[in-house]
Amino acid sequence: MVKKISLSSMLKYILWNRSKSDVRRMIMVNWTREERYKKLSDISDEAYNELIDKVNASKWRQTFHIQPKTGLLNDPNGLVYHNGVYHIFHQWFPLGAVHGLKYWYHYTSKDLLEFKDEGIALAPDTEYDSHGVYSGSAFDYDGKLYLMYTGNVRNENWDRKSVQMIAEQLEDGTFKKFDQPAIPNKPEGYTEHFRDPKVWFENGKYYAIFGIQRENETGTAVIYESEDIQDWQFKGEIETQLQNFGYMWECPDLFKLNDKDVFIFSPQGIEAENNQFENIYQSGYLIGDFDLNTLKFEHQNFVELDQGFDFYAPQTFLDEHGDRILIGWMGLPEIDYATDEEGWAHCLTIPRVLTIEDDKLKQRPIKALEKLRTNKETAEGYANKHSVKLHPYEGKQFELMIEILENEASEIYFDLRVSKKCSTQIIYNTRSKQLTLDRFESGIVSEAVEKTTRTTTLDNDLKDLRIYSDTSSLEIFVNDGEKVFTTRIFPDEDAVNFRTSTESGQVYLKFTKYDLQLNN
Repeated sequence: MVKKISLSSMLKYILWNRSKSDVRRMIMVNWTREERYKKLSDISDEAYNELIDKVNASKWRQTFHIQPKTGLLNDPNGLVYHNGVYHIFHQWFPLGAVHGLKYWYHYTSKDLLEFKDEGIALAPDTEYDSHGVYSGSAFDYDGKLYLMYTGNVRNENWDRKSVQMIAEQLEDGTFKKFDQPAIPNKPEGYTEHFRDPKVWFENGKYYAIFGIQRENETGTAVIYESEDIQDWQFKGEIETQLQNFGYMWECPDLFKLNDKDVFIFSPQGIEAENNQFENIYQSGYLIGDFDLNTLKFEHQNFVELDQGFDFYAPQTFLDEHGDRILIGWMGLPEIDYATDEEGWAHCLTIPRVLTIEDDKLKQRPIKALEKLRTNKETAEGYANKHSVKLHPYEGKQFELMIEILENEASEIYFDLRVSKKCSTQIIYNTRSKQLTLDRFESGIVSEAVEKTTRTTTLDNDLKDLRIYSDTSSLEIFVNDGEKVFTTRIFPDEDAVNFRTSTESGQVYLKFTKYDLQLNN
């Protein structure tokens, strides 16, 4: 069944907004269909520049994350290293913090740290993508860069039609769409929820995996193949042990890693269970052995990729060293955020290197991020039940590494981004090995998210935390990437301090902290 916001939560949400006299916020949430499907070209340059100025004035703007120029960012698309250049695209609605008429926005980079703004790569400007240029991927064909994406089309009754399109990058860096769709219709036995192609090359052929919905309204994935990227043949449905696992699978990604096959996807409609699957939609993976001929996938259990509040629709690619890199959307659909009223929402995660260790995926920040480090501070010492403020560990943009060298405490508390009114807390229970992220006092939090905590059970004792803090986000890597918590936070401007304590007993800790700063 689909997770739905309860009536009580909705009422609380409305009353909360009214109590703050935040009428504009309520209006932003309730855009009309006409407003959502207005093109960027339909508004004046003056109006758009006003929106840009409004967004730039936001106190929540990030410093080392990709974020939208204006409006709403969602799925990362077309991630690729091609001819010495990294290409990063994302879904984009330019006119406000809502899901509306989608474009692809384009960045390039030499190092995945500093990005050049390349502007709009794909716009909804043909009969095959008139209602949105939806998610897809990038690939090389005969030395040139190509994009495959889903065109969204609606008729007068608002019935959906999904069309799979291809665009070629020209010499001047722009993209030209093929005149005709690569796949004009959905396969038989499935609904029009058919999207998000991820393309790869193997054994002399090109393959594309798509998220799709069966006619019985269950989610799955299908594969097409081609020898020339123009004529695509339906190969079949991937055979997994998850025959009734949500109503739609979005953003599938299938690749080899450490001689195993990894299938990443984002299922919709999964019920929460034992501290798992607590977000409105999930992202996770299967590890096993996939037979491309039979499409049979022998795999382990589905595992969530991230234990935080804001993570969805990741995509992976190979970097210049051959490492598998993952970037996700730091956000979720159908959730309001503090920046909505400022005309923008969301960002992308930092790039993460994937490895398989002990039959599980580990995620580690890319090494290149170390180039952002300045002002190193280190300290060692005991923490006990008396809360201690650490100095000089203040800041908003930083990398903080915490090592647990000795632990006799029953429960350990780490308080991040602390002020008189705000704090984001990490709690580790030694007995249960449960690690909890608590956003109860993190500042402005969506009322659509009912719980303020996310909890996971570690396989081993907590040994270390590596925390990346930006203006309005935290990415917390646990035990060298065994678990990750990704979350947006919106505390007050004085929330720059760090505290630690225990419930009882003491713990011996080592801290290493760097300020993070881009050169530009």
